[in-house]
Parts: sequence; C-alpha cells; structure tokens
Amino acid sequence: LSTPTDAFQLHPAIALYGTTLRLPPALAPIQVVVVPIAQKNKDKESVNAAASAVVKTLTDAGVRVKLDDDERNSPGWKFAQWEMKGVPIRVEIGPKDVANDACVLARRDKPGKEGKEFGVSVEPSALVGKVRETLADVQSALLSEARAFRDENIVDVTSYEELKAAIDAGKWARGGWEGSDADEEKVKEDTGATIRCFPFDQPAGPHTCLMTGVEAKEVCLFAKSY
Repeated sequence: LSTPTDAFQLHPAIALYGTTLRLPPALAPIQVVVVPIAQKNKDKESVNAAASAVVKTLTDAGVRVKLDDDERNSPGWKFAQWEMKGVPIRVEIGPKDVANDACVLARRDKPGKEGKEFGVSVEPSALVGKVRETLADVQSALLSEARAFRDENIVDVTSYEELKAAIDAGKWARGGWEGSDADEEKVKEDTGATIRCFPFDQPAGPHTCLMTGVEAKEVCLFAKSY
C-alpha cells in the first residue's frame, strides 16, 4: 500500500460484490486462469495441449497463471468458482479456438458479454501483450472505481456533532484533530469509529480540531472498522 488511504481503496475492490471478489491484478495471487473446454473424449487432447501452451507462454512472461483442467467439474462451474475468487482474467479455449489459433479472454471486472473478447491470438508475443495490457486496464479501472467510492464517502466535518452525523450515515469523517487519547476513546464509545489514518496529502489549512476547537496541525479520517 502506497498511502494510508489505499486501505480504503481496497474496500471497494474486495468487499462490495456480495460473496465474490474482484481482486486488483497487482494483488491477485492468480492473475489469469486458463479453462479448457472440450467434450469428453472429443477434442480433449488438442484443447488441453493448447491450454497448456497458453499457460507456459504466460508463465514464461512472468504472469501468475493457473490451469484448471480438473475434469470433475463443468466449465460453467469453474467460471463461477474463479469469479468468486476474484481472478482478474479468465482464458477459455475450446475446439473452435484451437482451430483458429485463438482463445477467449474474459475480464472479472466486466460481467457477461461486455467483459469477453473473442478471437484473441495465442501467438506468444501477441497473447502476452494482450494479457499485460488487459491486466493494466483492469488495475486502472478498479483503482479509479475505488478512489471514486472513497471520495464519495468522505465527509468534511468541523464539529463533533457533524462527525457523529457522518458516522451514523455510514460515511468517513475528515476533520482537524488535536484531541487526546481520551477524546478518541470518547468518539469510539459514542460512535464506534476510530482514527483510520492521517493522510499524507493534507488539505490546505488552517484547521480546527473538531473535538476541542483549538488549532490543529493535521486532519485525520474517522471511520468504523469492519
């Protein structure tokens, strides 16, 4: 994490999608999952060989990739499972893809057809370039979304009453702070919120402590932890 507020930015990436995840590529243990799609005893050998070749190409390029060739589960089941785990990119390879030296690339951050690209070349340099470009785009999109979520949920406060109202509304309260440990404990007892960080990027002053009314050197963020 590069700044104290990055912890807030992870919240939309990880916690806002029900029981599933959307992990930023930079954090994802597995960045790409490759799923071969072949009927039993038909085209299996060629499809699995093509899938393995894609895995090797991406692994050699430094991409964290997983081959899911477990035959006990259907492709649809695998898709759902890897979406729940938040893997940023899914690569699908079926008989038609093998015939066209291509694959299907699906983005986790864009559900359904919107996030699918068909006919992606499996030629090594083209595939690596496409995957890297897509990973960078997913990272940027999730970060922009998370920052927007963060900014929409920060409320600037100048008094304790305003802080309590912001916390009660489920927001993060930002205000000047020169309070004591006892003052912070009172905030926690009254609202359940604590100081989450003093941002590196401080807004221009002057600032007044929301609790005591004295001049404050910095602003901080109060929020509940979950």
